[in-house]
Amino acid sequence: MNIVINTTPLLSPLTGVGTYIYHIAHTLRAIDSINDYTYFYGFYSRNLTAYYNENKKILYWVKEFVKKIPFVKGVAENKLGNFVNAVSPRDFDLYFEPNFIPMKIKSSCTIATIFDFSFILFPEWHPKERIRYFKKNFWKNIEKTNRIITISNYIKKEGIGFGLPKEKLRVIHLGVDQEFFRIYPPQDLRLLKKQYRLPEHFMLFVGSIEPRKNLKNLISAYLSLDKEIRKDIKLVLAGFKGWENGEIMELLKKVKSDVVYLGYLSIIELGKLYNLATLFVYPSLYEGFGLPPLEAMACGCPVVVSDAASMPEVCGDAAQYVDPHDIDSIAHGIVRVLSDGARRRSLVARGLARSRLFSWERAAKEHIKVFEEVSYQ
Repeated sequence: MNIVINTTPLLSPLTGVGTYIYHIAHTLRAIDSINDYTYFYGFYSRNLTAYYNENKKILYWVKEFVKKIPFVKGVAENKLGNFVNAVSPRDFDLYFEPNFIPMKIKSSCTIATIFDFSFILFPEWHPKERIRYFKKNFWKNIEKTNRIITISNYIKKEGIGFGLPKEKLRVIHLGVDQEFFRIYPPQDLRLLKKQYRLPEHFMLFVGSIEPRKNLKNLISAYLSLDKEIRKDIKLVLAGFKGWENGEIMELLKKVKSDVVYLGYLSIIELGKLYNLATLFVYPSLYEGFGLPPLEAMACGCPVVVSDAASMPEVCGDAAQYVDPHDIDSIAHGIVRVLSDGARRRSLVARGLARSRLFSWERAAKEHIKVFEEVSYQ
């Protein structure tokens, strides 16, 4: 089959969706010698590129140039894609949309991936223009697909509850990049520790600074800990600035003596940061999957996560669970792991084993099976 994949999110710093798109596209190309792949960035290309592993300035230039093309206000709203494809002679056997809403790409069949339903359940967590775009385009476009991939059974069940046809839905879990997320020798970590002036001991959060990540409760839980604990172990945050985050960014200014915000880090920096952390804390209110806890596990870091949404499905028995709505519960979970060496060692061992169950190669092979399903219809 001639398969086209929408890869426009790869022109921006990679968060969860971009990480998924890059790894699936990269692995498909590596393991699939039968099908032929093209990538769409607002233009068609045979080359797969991504923000974190290529020249950032070039990619930003491409993105800014694309946004200035007549009739186009932004790649994010698919206007460029729909315009380009309306006038393009290209016609594909299969169009894979890995970012929720299919564009008007000419193809015999279409497959889309849905990460979660937060745009319906929690619209206040998103920029208003995003919610407007989803309301206008999601349902009318998703119903035209031949198959819909969800990244967890939890999201599949939500999709069925919202009326998506069960026979179209396929669950494919995400993977962990074992090349970067692994245990590093101590000498490989010294430069990063020095570069970011990291404390000797710290608990870590990795993710976009956005409402669903529940950072206000995390910081409150951290500040409620005994002073001796906070003196010994700081809280470090790493991730893209995200959106709807004015309140949390103001809070970070007030607590900067206790809480360190590093901003967006490269994938290799993240792998080493997980290695340096004493504990990983992820009290997210809602996740379709939740990659950072698995990445931390793969790096030998014990994990504290919320018991909400897909997190128990993903983390299994390899995490300390907390109620994300209860500050005392988050604080208790942190103290439990920090104070109990046996519990901490058990979580590390279970986490390493758990993380090995999730690979991008397995995920890519399952995508190929779904591609083949629709091609035989």
